Amino acid sequence: MSTLIAESALFRWLMLAVVFGLVAALAAFASNTLLRRMATREQLREIARSSGGGSSLGSPGHHLRAQENEGAWARMAHAIEAAGLNLADTDSERLTQRLRAAGFTSPSAPRIYTLIRLVMIFLVPLGYVLLAYSSGEPPSFLKLYLVGSSLAALGLFLPTIFVQARADRRKEEIVNGFPDCLDLLLVCVESGLGLEAAMDRVGKEMVLSHPLVAELLSVTTLQLRAGASREEAFRKLADTAAVDEIRSFTTLLIQSDKLGTSISTTLRIYAAEMREKRRMRAEEKAHRLPVLISIPLVACMLPTMIGTLMLPAAVMVVREVFPIMLGR
Repeated sequence: MSTLIAESALFRWLMLAVVFGLVAALAAFASNTLLRRMATREQLREIARSSGGGSSLGSPGHHLRAQENEGAWARMAHAIEAAGLNLADTDSERLTQRLRAAGFTSPSAPRIYTLIRLVMIFLVPLGYVLLAYSSGEPPSFLKLYLVGSSLAALGLFLPTIFVQARADRRKEEIVNGFPDCLDLLLVCVESGLGLEAAMDRVGKEMVLSHPLVAELLSVTTLQLRAGASREEAFRKLADTAAVDEIRSFTTLLIQSDKLGTSISTTLRIYAAEMREKRRMRAEEKAHRLPVLISIPLVACMLPTMIGTLMLPAAVMVVREVFPIMLGR
């Protein structure tokens, strides 16, 4: 490494640029944190001085929690859109649903997603170009063009792959934890609690075991306490979860509430169905194991076994059969 640094001027400039970028990022982070604290203190002083309970924060969206949740990517996206570049997607509703299924519920998530894709298109090929020219023999223009184009396409699809993988992992965690949630809800409802109180209790109890399910239940409880109807709150729960099992569950609860049927009976039947589905998924994974194991078996163990069994016969053929055939 020291020889490469001493011989390559481009590598030295690259290392200096990396060090400068790290120092600048640390300075920007420290200054941003300091400015945010100063702004928060100033707003708290204004709230303490105001007699009407915070008239300076009366504009929509201008409150402390919104400023705290406003990240660097969101501010960057707002600045780029203010400069004239539109980051809105052509199918924004579908993109919002995909990001919500992956757990990104911020209103700025679609614009941040588009911005990250644009950055990755240029960042991944730029990294390859810097590494290629830091070596002793730079590549040809054709190779640089082909590899750079492939890496640009890869950088374009990497955020999509990441979002899809996170959505699948989130869906799996919710589906695996939802039967336990139904059992606890059934116990709470049969013990005399109302549906809202039961959801609040189960949401608090499942924070450590199944945090995603607990978050969904807690948000639904807060919406019910804020004055939303049960149908509206349950439909928002289904849209936020983006899981078919929870969507069917909320539909059953809405129908039970409209028809006046027993909530405990509905929960008991659906909990039994969810446990049966979970058992069938486990059996399906168990039945897939022999097929999955056969791939490394054929690729790794079978050639070794064939070589072990056939090698003595091959040695005997070379020593005894070949001389007889050649007339020795």
